[in-house]
Amino acid sequence: MARRSRNNSRQDSGASGALLIDKPSGMTSHDVVDRIRKTLGTRKVGHAGTLDPDATGLLVLGVGPGTKLLQFVTGADKTYDGEIAFGVETSTLDAAGDVTATHDMEFSPLEAAAAAATFVGPIEQIPPMVSAVRIDGKRLHELARQGVEVDRPPRAVTINEFELFPTPDPLRYRFVVSCSSGTYIRTLAADLGHALGGGAHLASLRRTIVGAFELAGASPLDEPQLLPVATLLRGMPIIEVDETVAAQVRNGRSLGPAGGEGQIAVQGPDGRLLAVYAANDGEFRPVKVLVGNN
Repeated sequence: MARRSRNNSRQDSGASGALLIDKPSGMTSHDVVDRIRKTLGTRKVGHAGTLDPDATGLLVLGVGPGTKLLQFVTGADKTYDGEIAFGVETSTLDAAGDVTATHDMEFSPLEAAAAAATFVGPIEQIPPMVSAVRIDGKRLHELARQGVEVDRPPRAVTINEFELFPTPDPLRYRFVVSCSSGTYIRTLAADLGHALGGGAHLASLRRTIVGAFELAGASPLDEPQLLPVATLLRGMPIIEVDETVAAQVRNGRSLGPAGGEGQIAVQGPDGRLLAVYAANDGEFRPVKVLVGNN
């Protein structure tokens, strides 16, 4: 008797490209990925940097072959704006947590700006207990839910810009932060509160820039606009090769000579993106090949 196939998975749509989404509050980044998977009919969706559920703003996603290019976006510098509430500390360092301490604080805008300036440049941060960092194989946020707090080694990050703007509330400031990937903005807010002689928490957060991408070019989650795969390499030089060289690229062959350093995107004579190469020892060597010969 013939066996029935147990493959009940739906056919993948084969969608391919990039998405710039303005993430709404109340959703995890994975929630956004799941929504896009259903909308586009494909499982092959990933994102280039998590946003906390309460945070909003720019989330860069890859679809189909685009997921292979997210590595070129993930480590990019990012820019955020939002508000910091001084005088109150919380268990999660943001507005979602329980109040753990209150402080009588009084400082001028000049004092606040001077304190913020001390964080500009290379600094070290201790990851918050609500982060996804793994310690001894367990994620910190999982331990935090169990009421467990562990020592966390500091991590090196870079703050490129940290500006504060007063509001009518003397204990609430708007801010703009430009920073390296991996920076914890909630930790930055809490540390600034300590630097001003009290405490603080992150009241709101919105991501406006990821590398070469800006929030102004993002689409609402309910109206995703699929962009070409090559969009994920925005800002990277692109060279077009003939079919002979394209065949070499598909086989992962090195190209040379390389003048200078850095990475280049390679596309074929039909305009199709083939690979990303990087200068190494005087020639261009493949970093990521998207299209093979077999």
